[in-house]
Amino acid sequence: MKVIKWIVGIPLLLIVLAFAHYTLPSRDIVRIVGTDVKRMDIGSSSWFWAAPDAGTNTSWTRDVRFINTVWPDGKPRVYRNEDTDWGWPPYFKFDSSNITAQAQDLAKKPGDVWVAVTHYGWRIKLFTIFPNAISIRQVAGPDVFLIPWFNILFFVVVAAILFIAVRAISVFKRMRVDPIVDGIDDFIDDVGENAGQTHSRVKKNVTSATSGFRRWLKRWFG
Repeated sequence: MKVIKWIVGIPLLLIVLAFAHYTLPSRDIVRIVGTDVKRMDIGSSSWFWAAPDAGTNTSWTRDVRFINTVWPDGKPRVYRNEDTDWGWPPYFKFDSSNITAQAQDLAKKPGDVWVAVTHYGWRIKLFTIFPNAISIRQVAGPDVFLIPWFNILFFVVVAAILFIAVRAISVFKRMRVDPIVDGIDDFIDDVGENAGQTHSRVKKNVTSATSGFRRWLKRWFG
């Protein structure tokens, strides 16, 4: 049973962690170098794309906004800029056009302007998958440290819910399930004990009856 628990539990835990890593917001410190709009045919990787702009056509062939950035070491980092609308994940993003305007303004500023891009999702080149930018804001520099308050609060709330659920299940088990199980065990023990007593009593009666029959035979037939 322990092996089965590990076999089932480890993949389930990995799926939960991957889902949380994809869905929860992350922030990158990058420098915006420009924006772009591309005509995209959303195919087999449609799960990793959001919805078109709210109120527009839901066709899988559509224009998608992109924000082109670079890391402090000069490597490129590209984000898609799509509305999440009322779908999943529930960021309720309806202002992708405003974010594009903000990104264009920041890209035109003189000098190295560093921004924190809040996003969700992954960048997978093999399947042409991009993280979706939720918001951008200017920061002091590439070495600024940002505390992920939302993620911390999310995991604290989840841990509290799990703790309460485990405690509730434990109390329910102690108050409701354990007495029933103990009652069943006592019933089985009583049945076994009564069966043993009945077996002994029947055996005694059979032995007594057999002895009496033997005495009767001996008296009449010698």
